[in-house]
Amino acid sequence: MSRVPPPDPSKPGIDRLIEVMARLRDKEHGCPWDLEQDFGSIAPYTIEEAYEVADAIARGDMAGLKEELGDLLLQVVYHAQMAREMASEAGAFDFEAVAQGIADKMISRHPHVFGDQRIDSAQAQTSNWEQFKAAERAAKAAATGKPPSILEGIALALPALMRAEKLQKRAARVGFEWPDVRQVFDKVEEELGEVRAEVDGARDKERLTDEIGDVLFVVANLARQLGIDPEVALRHANAKFERRFGHVERSLQAAGRPLQQASLEEMEDLWQEAKRLERGPATGG
Repeated sequence: MSRVPPPDPSKPGIDRLIEVMARLRDKEHGCPWDLEQDFGSIAPYTIEEAYEVADAIARGDMAGLKEELGDLLLQVVYHAQMAREMASEAGAFDFEAVAQGIADKMISRHPHVFGDQRIDSAQAQTSNWEQFKAAERAAKAAATGKPPSILEGIALALPALMRAEKLQKRAARVGFEWPDVRQVFDKVEEELGEVRAEVDGARDKERLTDEIGDVLFVVANLARQLGIDPEVALRHANAKFERRFGHVERSLQAAGRPLQQASLEEMEDLWQEAKRLERGPATGG
């Protein structure tokens, strides 16, 4: 028999979830694993759940999306419960404070909805939104006594490619931008040349890491200037690789050939076959 009865199922869902989490973190009757966690140990799960939400959306899986949104909401409630347990410590808050804070922020950033301002396009709203965020960054900087930075607030935990694009977009707002995309092509070639030089030279791992990073950073810039989200582009490339390599694996399995015993030439032929199948039957003469 359970020592702690489950929360009343007739309660509103969010109230019930908050109570579930409070009980999981109860010092006397809670779950040992949940009691051991802190903000740092839970953060990776929060990031993972956000990606699983994005994955369900990409797959068009509405049932999966409902479940993954629940998992992500649990992460918010988890962090809020741990902050609530800080009680009288500086910075303590609870879920209600989180919800009120984001509601206040959305109201202040949408004066065209909740006030008298008029905004007629999504582009104008994006510009207005960025102005609000810049003002908020300036206010935070003033409160801490640090000079404001245009790059302030771009999370370190973001995927590196996504963060590169955001850094570049912020810098571009103040004119730090190549005016012609052809100049970005030149920079890509320059950075690749530096990688080649290092490969032909000492092959120092630290220098190679630095040079490869420069290539990735400038390719992200090229994608952005062409109106392509580099994170989305790489995701598509990953999916394409999986499809084509899957064809290689299945073809070899059907022929009774272990993958490890196939030559590179065999795998390359099957890879090219996968590409032809994706393009479909040839048309014309």
